Amino acid sequence: MSSADIATVHTGGTVLLGRVPSFLWLGIGVYALLLINGNPLLNDPDTYWHIAVGQWILDHSALPRVDIYSFTRAGEPWISTSWLAQVLLAKAYNWAGWSGPVVLTALASAVTFALLAFYLSARIGEKYALLVCVAALTLTAPHLLARPHVLALPVMLAWVHGLLGASEARKPPSFLLLPLMVLWANLHGSFVLGLALIVPIALDALWNAERAARTALALRWIVFAAAAVAASCVTPYGWGSILAARRILDLGELLRLIDEWRPADFSHVMPLELALLGGLGAALYWRIMLPPPRILLLLGFIHMALSHVRNIEVLALLAPLVVMTPLAAQFALPPARAGKTNVALTLTTAFAAMLVLSSWAIAGVARYSPPATASERAAVEALKAHHAGRILNDMSFAGFLISHGIPVFIDGRAELYGETFALAYHHALELNDVDGFLNLLKTYDIDAVWLTPKTPAARLLDRMQGWRRVYSDDNAVVHVRAND
Repeated sequence: MSSADIATVHTGGTVLLGRVPSFLWLGIGVYALLLINGNPLLNDPDTYWHIAVGQWILDHSALPRVDIYSFTRAGEPWISTSWLAQVLLAKAYNWAGWSGPVVLTALASAVTFALLAFYLSARIGEKYALLVCVAALTLTAPHLLARPHVLALPVMLAWVHGLLGASEARKPPSFLLLPLMVLWANLHGSFVLGLALIVPIALDALWNAERAARTALALRWIVFAAAAVAASCVTPYGWGSILAARRILDLGELLRLIDEWRPADFSHVMPLELALLGGLGAALYWRIMLPPPRILLLLGFIHMALSHVRNIEVLALLAPLVVMTPLAAQFALPPARAGKTNVALTLTTAFAAMLVLSSWAIAGVARYSPPATASERAAVEALKAHHAGRILNDMSFAGFLISHGIPVFIDGRAELYGETFALAYHHALELNDVDGFLNLLKTYDIDAVWLTPKTPAARLLDRMQGWRRVYSDDNAVVHVRAND
């Protein structure tokens, strides 16, 4: 018996439980890989303020409804559409320091890719499923960060798989999917994508259905859509969650200045380009055919990935679900053999062993920490030493300031600050508008400025009367008013 087989011995014989499915090995491999190389999961400075918000919720047994983290927007309406994920991150941090968020993020990522491999194997077989999952992991890896969106990825995958499965069965989705929408709406604002996808997948269902059954089927999909919208409102904020998530897309030009919302850059070879060219080449060579609704879905995901790099994982994870059934039918791909595997027992055993051994063995000895560029303790000490209260900060330092209870000028909550304010801030620091920078210092009564050395405004302050540099290193420069 191979090491991949599990057996249990009863009186009178041996009962094979079967071979451990490949999707479990993939999940275990992804989990172990991310634990071993865990620091990149902490490479986003926003992780600091997500944990801070979660801790505030735990401490006050309430949800934020106004801004309490900045001095420029203090008291203005603001809600957290990721409150549940933030609580989980804070709980994990309280449990094990930075090892906690790393373990939580690695686990969510592992479940995501195990689910993807499981869904694909059932249509196109294990070999092709694993190849697709490796490609998807390559595309998604830069976006696997200790932030709420990663905790929502397994839910997104299960939701879309459920919708597509209903379409292929020529029936409306099961109402058993609705708890997934409730969970998604409390984890991350991307749940609006799940609502939006109901329409094109419903069109796919109508395309698959017999003509005589389309009217009745359309009505049942409409009922499900209404129920899904209602389910998305089962949050502490009700309808406010949908409105808050929608505001992100109304930020206009500002989205091009935020790293994760920038369009894809093809000035040098990137995995996304290779994936798109490879997919196009395969489609031409093998003459792949998809139904029109599936083509529209695929093109929609490609457009999202090209428009905003944060949507690359949407393309990587959902596009395979869209094309797997048509490909399996066109090329007669055999599904994975079910064998005699007791999936429930295998899943429990494998993941229990994985969590106990990997989490405690690796996370227990690892020394995870965010990058120094986002954890400038010496800079914060310099600010405190000069009693700085109103700090004009670079956005990359905002999370660290918030985690130390220091109000910020601006942070990653773009929907709170709005397009006009954030663009003025950007142009001022880049000295595209020098008068605008001087006005920021005066209007907001700034007594300290904390920027990166490469920021043009930091170099201007070195030459301005009334300001002096009190701290600098390779990542940060702190100026305070000369009379401080």
